[in-house]
Amino acid sequence: MKIFFIGDIIGKPGRRAVAALLPKVIEDYGIHFVIANAENAAAGFGVTKDVVEELFASRIDVLTSGNHIWDKKEIEDFIDDYGSLLRPANYPATVRGRGSVVMPTSFAADLGVMNLMGRVFMLPLECPFRTADKELAKLNQKTKVVIVDIHAEATSEKQALAWYLDGRVSAVLGTHTHVQTADEGILPGGTAYITDAGMTGPFDSVIGINKETILKRFLSQVPMKYDVAKDNVRMQGVVIKIDEISGKSLSIERINIKMMN
Repeated sequence: MKIFFIGDIIGKPGRRAVAALLPKVIEDYGIHFVIANAENAAAGFGVTKDVVEELFASRIDVLTSGNHIWDKKEIEDFIDDYGSLLRPANYPATVRGRGSVVMPTSFAADLGVMNLMGRVFMLPLECPFRTADKELAKLNQKTKVVIVDIHAEATSEKQALAWYLDGRVSAVLGTHTHVQTADEGILPGGTAYITDAGMTGPFDSVIGINKETILKRFLSQVPMKYDVAKDNVRMQGVVIKIDEISGKSLSIERINIKMMN
């Protein structure tokens, strides 16, 4: 089974890249299932129902998210309508939405996806490690193939979670920082890992946002409206090959494709 995980989709440029480039990646790599982090897909912050529909129509099977999932307030009106639109599982149980899902595949095994958020330099949510244990107990009743999106700031927290879950999940994939790291690999227990899968959007920017605006903010410390940049659009992510019987990963490969204008 081959999974393509797409790094954080940023605004309209990122959505354009998905629409233009994803079909060829699916064909060239023989992809069976696509997961994408979409918490920045609507003008850089949050998602709308139209954006969710657009991304699912682009052949994405599951959308994960993070701290920006609530930025568009309309999310509360529709998040429960989509079983494959996830928010971090370690939000309180009273929060709308769900943090994991099991999806059917064409293979002998179904695919589980879990979404977690880190706590270092972020919100004081419930423990992602203990939450992972609880969610995994539910997912493992249906499948051994489980992909984890850990949306976090700190590299140490992401690495620690990967070691904690090594041999128990198929992959632990970092998101949130928008800079693709070069530490992809398979841990001893068979869990694929990368600290950050990267960003799908404009790279003539500061993590997707207009660089002139960000420079003004750093120089003045005055709050400003952040607009998504437009140029040098790329799609980044990782392709993971998984043994669907054991749930162990066999390989992980970084993807970085520039969209031609």
